[in-house]
Amino acid sequence: MQKKILFTLALGTAISVSTIYLSQPLLAIFRKHFQSSVSDIGLIITLTQIGYALGIFILVPMGDIINKKKLIQVKLLALISTLLLAGFSQNLIMFFFASMIIGLFATSAQDFVPLAADLAKEQERGKTIGFVMSGLLLGILLSRTFSGFVAEQASWQAVFFIISFFIFLIFILVTILVPHQSPKTNIKYYQLIHSMGKIFIKNSILPLSVISHGFLGIIFSSFWTVLTFYLSDVPFSLNSSHIGLFGLAGAAGAIAAPIAGRYADKIGPLLNIKIAILLIFFSFLLLFFNQNSLTILIIGVVTFDLGVQVSLISHQTIIYSLDSKARSRINSIFVTILFLFFSLGSYLGSILFHLFGWRGELILSLLCCVLSFGTHLILSEKYKKFKNEVK
Repeated sequence: MQKKILFTLALGTAISVSTIYLSQPLLAIFRKHFQSSVSDIGLIITLTQIGYALGIFILVPMGDIINKKKLIQVKLLALISTLLLAGFSQNLIMFFFASMIIGLFATSAQDFVPLAADLAKEQERGKTIGFVMSGLLLGILLSRTFSGFVAEQASWQAVFFIISFFIFLIFILVTILVPHQSPKTNIKYYQLIHSMGKIFIKNSILPLSVISHGFLGIIFSSFWTVLTFYLSDVPFSLNSSHIGLFGLAGAAGAIAAPIAGRYADKIGPLLNIKIAILLIFFSFLLLFFNQNSLTILIIGVVTFDLGVQVSLISHQTIIYSLDSKARSRINSIFVTILFLFFSLGSYLGSILFHLFGWRGELILSLLCCVLSFGTHLILSEKYKKFKNEVK
């Protein structure tokens, strides 16, 4: 694959997915602007993630039956419109609606990933997925830095107006550089959606992969949702731009994505996942015993995000090996359920933080690590058996 195409796919993934995380460092600002409670404002993130999960389920599978490039182009244009709607929102209900629709069309990010898998050579698929996913992960994390900085220097509305312009630039790059990729399956849309249930049931590795990483998704979503409230209150009392800088700390771990992909190609993804879960567990154990240290919090963010990213790439390497003709559907199933875990994480994080403060978030994270590791042990046995049967 040409480097300019690969960079376009990674950049498109990054900018698209960033739109669903723009609100996270702005939650304290929204709370004042819309004069609402922490639990109400927390719904902004939950609704965006529900919209994303819905878009993954009903839109992304279409990449198996229509031209992926055309699908991406239409969704990018729709995303621009919904970002402008968010920027012009006059009340919280309108912003709730815009947030959910942003999530729906931000799923263009997930169209880039299976397209990259299709264009890549078999022996380089893990590395290619890793590179494109590094764009996705950087987009998730750096969106917070961008959002916090722009809101501090201009306004929260400017955040949505500026990012809509970036999406337009991605649309131009995709139109010029990305090749058309013919669909590999010739079935009707209703048959496509119906087949997803069969794929999910037939391949036990797929639901186990979703659950294994899904518990880590709960941690990821709950942590980044309540971190804004935690840092904006005493003893830290940081403003939105300073809170956004924590995205840089998390982004430091994104360099692991291509590395994880290369190791998944060479030695298999199972060991990667074990290391990732243990890394996340010990990160939160460190945070639990050092709850008032900003330095330890930064260290924890770097190592925690590193673990999440290694786990994600390794799980995706597993599921993309199941059926080359159904990668969009497999990706759709994986990410749809994963974002239901994310939305659950946002909700649980907001509730537990309201009831128990930061300690509640840390206990939830440690518990989810244990559940993830237990699921991974079952997944390991199933995957080893699958690889032996393929050979």
